[in-house]
Amino acid sequence: MKIKLFTAIAFTLAISGTALAQQWVPSGDKIKTKWAEEVSPVNVHPEYPRPEMVRSDWKSLNGLWEYSVISKSAQQPDEFQGKILVPFAVESSLSGVGKTVTPNDAIWYRTTFIVPSSWKGKEIMLRFEAVDWRADVMVNGVQVGTHTGGYTHFAFDVTPYLKSGANILVLKVLDSTDNDFQPRGKQVLKPSGIWYTAVSGIWQSVWLEPVAKTHITDYYAVSNVHDGTLDLNVSVCGAQEGDIVKVSVVDGGVGFSTETDPYAKVVTEAQGLPGSTVSLTIPDAKLWSPDSPYLYGLKIQVLRGGKVLDAVKGYTSLREVSVYQKNGNTKLLGLNGQPIFMYGPLDQGWWPDGLYTAPTDEALKYDIVKTKDFGYNMIRKHIKVEPSRWFYYCDQLGVLVWQDMPSFGDNHLNKWGVFNYDEGTDFPATPQAKANYYKEWGEIMNQVKKFQCIAVWVPFNEAWSQFDTRSAIDFTRAQDPTRLINMASGGNWVKNCGDVLDNHHYPYPAMRLWDKDMINVLGEYGGIGLPLEGHLWQTDRNWGYVQYKNGDEVLKEYAAFAEILKTLIRQGCSAAVYTQTTDCEGEVNGLMTYDRKVIKMDEAKLKAANEAVIKAFQEYHNKK
Repeated sequence: MKIKLFTAIAFTLAISGTALAQQWVPSGDKIKTKWAEEVSPVNVHPEYPRPEMVRSDWKSLNGLWEYSVISKSAQQPDEFQGKILVPFAVESSLSGVGKTVTPNDAIWYRTTFIVPSSWKGKEIMLRFEAVDWRADVMVNGVQVGTHTGGYTHFAFDVTPYLKSGANILVLKVLDSTDNDFQPRGKQVLKPSGIWYTAVSGIWQSVWLEPVAKTHITDYYAVSNVHDGTLDLNVSVCGAQEGDIVKVSVVDGGVGFSTETDPYAKVVTEAQGLPGSTVSLTIPDAKLWSPDSPYLYGLKIQVLRGGKVLDAVKGYTSLREVSVYQKNGNTKLLGLNGQPIFMYGPLDQGWWPDGLYTAPTDEALKYDIVKTKDFGYNMIRKHIKVEPSRWFYYCDQLGVLVWQDMPSFGDNHLNKWGVFNYDEGTDFPATPQAKANYYKEWGEIMNQVKKFQCIAVWVPFNEAWSQFDTRSAIDFTRAQDPTRLINMASGGNWVKNCGDVLDNHHYPYPAMRLWDKDMINVLGEYGGIGLPLEGHLWQTDRNWGYVQYKNGDEVLKEYAAFAEILKTLIRQGCSAAVYTQTTDCEGEVNGLMTYDRKVIKMDEAKLKAANEAVIKAFQEYHNKK
């Protein structure tokens, strides 16, 4: 009987999966990545979305939902237009929709879910990793909350609005994209050149999680590499007088995984009050670096009268990013008290089939793995914020990250100065746009600063929507004084502001301005183009800053640029960012094609060239 029962269940699941697949077909005829075939309505981004703070019990809501794109003034539709595969944006082919959303439109989503009976007595959190841009969320006809901002997580306690059986979840999403108000990075309604297809609606995972009435909401760890200590602040919801937070630090190591490690070997632990700082001393502390990305596991518990009310598993490391200066010489980037040349690609995080959303978790990790394989030690995440799992892989693999704030405009309404201080002018941002910038930038920083890979904050790029620079840098410093600040990447610099003076120069590496009182870096260069037939987003109007006919020509030019970098290093340059990781829509200047199917240069020779640059920096500064 058991065999027959299991066979019947398997048959039912197979039929159900087939039916779902028949309701979803990727839209459009654009190129696709090699992972597109793995995308399925019954197994779409099934991974736990928050690897830095893990609970074992949760439920993914990713999959086929109903959708409509209608006038934003219209009421919720009774009948929906079709099916959409969440968490892919409406405009993407993997969503199965592929529609343009205008400022006059609203996207309506609808799905149902059943709360497991084992969750009885718990508070049920409905979590969204990212929805672009404004989301009104309704459960069983009750609006449970509203969120604005396209790059940050949000959640609502929906417990009071649930019922037995099927619950109805509805979203209304508005997204104006390029309205010079909402941060949107490279998204535009009319893509061309360096500006890409808009991304609207849900584009990261949606999930349910049961929590105790008293539960951990967040934690933030700051390490001191000089004395091997760790200060942890743990935020707790529903705490009562007498509650205790217990933090255990667990041995991890390179490749440590929060999902599989048994958290058995506790190296130290301490207790404190919820919301206070718990200080721990780690014996024989091992430091994190790109060469040795050692991660310690964390087990965090809330106790009341000795009883565990809530527990999460996470991780952290010991590492310090700082200004390095020896005997009054040139200021350099520092990691763990030593100078470091941070070298990596400009990474925009776009996909031809998923746009903002990688087709699978393996795909999300792939670009980071290849960056490391190419001999780099850093990524500049360009005016986009990735899901938590992306930062987790950077932590795990040992890749430093410069995190940009997504711009809310371009620089056509202000002057972009690139040769000296105070040449440029401010973008004419409205008071509302400025206030929203600070809101979203603060939320983004608070969300990702717990990841160890973050080394540099980049509030502005190339004068795009840049305003009140000194105030913005002061705000950034106040949110996180433990990282360095790249005041304005590529121009519109302000004297004695931030830590980093960042030049852009295409195609070959060059510095337009040096300042002995700043860390001098080359924040963008390169852009060597190579269009490859069969891997192009569009057949014409493809461009790079320079273009060549084959990979050997590209490699020759790249190697020549690497030699120039060695000269800049001797002059005081402390970092370089090559444009870019992959082709992006009409841009063909990637190290890889947009579909990730071709690496354009000989990989071993590319790695050797990059490692030679980093080695030249180390040798030069070791002699000084």
